[in-house]
Amino acid sequence: MTGVYSFDHDHGLPARELGHLLGGKGAGLAEMTGALGLAVPPGFTIAVPVCREYLSTGWPGSLDDELRAHVGRLERALGRRLGDPDDPLLVAVRSGAPVSMPGMLDTVLNLGLNDDTVLGLARSSGDERFAWDSYRRFLVMFATTVMGVEEHAIDALPDDASVDGLRAHVGALRATIADRAGRPVPADPFDQLREAIEAVFRSWGSRRARAYRAREAIDETLGTGCNVQAMVFGNRGPNSGTGVVFTRDPATGEAAPYGDYLPCAQGEDVVAGTSRTTPIAHLAEHLPGAYAELTATLRRLELHYRDICDVEFTVEDGRLWLLQTRIGKRGAVAAVRIAVEMADDPEIALSPAEVLDRVPEELLARARAEIDAAAGAADDDAALLATGLGASPGRVSGRVVLTAEDALTADDDVVLVRTSTSPEDVAGMSAAVGILTTRGGLASHAAVVARGWGVPAVVGAERLTIDGQEVRAEDGRTVWAGDTITIDGGSGRVWVGAVAPGATGGASTVAERLPHLLRIEQWAGRREVSPA
Repeated sequence: MTGVYSFDHDHGLPARELGHLLGGKGAGLAEMTGALGLAVPPGFTIAVPVCREYLSTGWPGSLDDELRAHVGRLERALGRRLGDPDDPLLVAVRSGAPVSMPGMLDTVLNLGLNDDTVLGLARSSGDERFAWDSYRRFLVMFATTVMGVEEHAIDALPDDASVDGLRAHVGALRATIADRAGRPVPADPFDQLREAIEAVFRSWGSRRARAYRAREAIDETLGTGCNVQAMVFGNRGPNSGTGVVFTRDPATGEAAPYGDYLPCAQGEDVVAGTSRTTPIAHLAEHLPGAYAELTATLRRLELHYRDICDVEFTVEDGRLWLLQTRIGKRGAVAAVRIAVEMADDPEIALSPAEVLDRVPEELLARARAEIDAAAGAADDDAALLATGLGASPGRVSGRVVLTAEDALTADDDVVLVRTSTSPEDVAGMSAAVGILTTRGGLASHAAVVARGWGVPAVVGAERLTIDGQEVRAEDGRTVWAGDTITIDGGSGRVWVGAVAPGATGGASTVAERLPHLLRIEQWAGRREVSPA
């Protein structure tokens, strides 16, 4: 029985129901390709059971032939060949577990580049900088993801590097990787592909993935799918970019697109939280045609899934491409508002039973607590240290810790403060009462994970700098590791000390949100009449 399926494969039932076979990402790609006919770069999925077989007994004997057959099909569809020195096909290799595990598993982009194909990419694109930058990105990702080279061992590209400087940097990078890993990055694209797939499968057992599964009570035996997809390039000039967007605000539930966009970049730049992103609305100014198509696509996805969707996309030379969709994680208050408003939307029309299924009592209790906190949240301007982006609502106070290890070993309330978080920080993130980052946007790793867990978080507090054991504001004020701070994941504010809720502020927010909560309580039979 085959273990590899093209995105357009006819399974005989909706692909979105096949997460157990294709993984969540593979199911979403197949659904967008087949049922919706959206602009998805073609590719194929290596099914979840293949991962389980690999982890149990090693690389399946028939998998090489299946991969070559599907790569050949992809090459014929696109008119380019993997490894062609004149006009190479490049692919992305991405994980996709049956249950969403944001950032926990591995990805390799720009696969297929080597010293020959980079020259072909430069000629076919007419852009040497783009080609060498893509090669640099591939080498770094392959080395750290597949070969085990630590990121701190790799020198960063200088901001002012010329094309010649970029080419020289790539040469030095190749030498560093070979020295650190004991072997060079393989030049043969099929060898690259096989090693990348193995790395995706192995990442299921990584420490970060195990920690996330423990926090979410995810079955250890599930395994992950692996998706091989033709590359589209958000780093291909000024009319290109990449982003992550939710169909609605996952913190408040507001029915408007919510997320991050980064011009002239690739997807990992957004989710890593290391780049300064812009709100998704800025795409309307940068590329209005692509933004109009994106908003129409988001509505189609929401109507199709009858739920909030989380979407990854790339714009290449002004053309929109969809790279992922899944049901979006959301905060408790957002869950209440979204469920009620989707019940009222005549094109979605959730039933009261569906609403109650999506908002169980535990989630209602969390929503009430958030509403109460908003009702009593007062600002203490004298103690205000900085303001970032409110990524996950709630106000908490705790002792500052600067590493995931310190958060994990703490026996009191702590706020994990980082420049940005990575999947390696997930165990410490789960132990903290709040998360604060100085970089990253609304779709960064810290924001997405915190929202999914209901942990208050502030991201992108760019006026704060972490230096050793201190966190310093622009005005010179400093808090040290061990000092107490308060963060508000709704407003994005950060205060020195334990700032207790006051008696004023937030009333308009409560007035807006309370009717949604009361509607659900009425449907659940706890109230006889709805509010006036």
